[in-house]
Amino acid sequence: MEDSTGPRIYSCFNCRNPVSRHDDIISKAFQASNGRAFLFSHAMNIVEGPKQDRHLITGLHTIADVSCSDCGQVLGWKYERAYEDSQKYKEGKIVLEKFKIVKENW
Repeated sequence: MEDSTGPRIYSCFNCRNPVSRHDDIISKAFQASNGRAFLFSHAMNIVEGPKQDRHLITGLHTIADVSCSDCGQVLGWKYERAYEDSQKYKEGKIVLEKFKIVKENW
């Protein structure tokens, strides 16, 4: 149940621009090059970079870096395409690195 301060959200660590809601977390068990990351079903106030194929821990994916729409800080990436059938659930989802987001309204 939400309290009067509104939903729990994650914001850009650099400028505090809200980028995702806690309710949109699919998994907290993701790994980025700099530590833990969260998989989100949706994100807001982000800009997608160019698509590129990248070999990740779980295989080859087409991804696009996602940046804060206010300050331009790269916060993570969006899965555009997964080449392995077992990874298709990631398509269209966003990964935000834990150390690049801060909790608000907790």
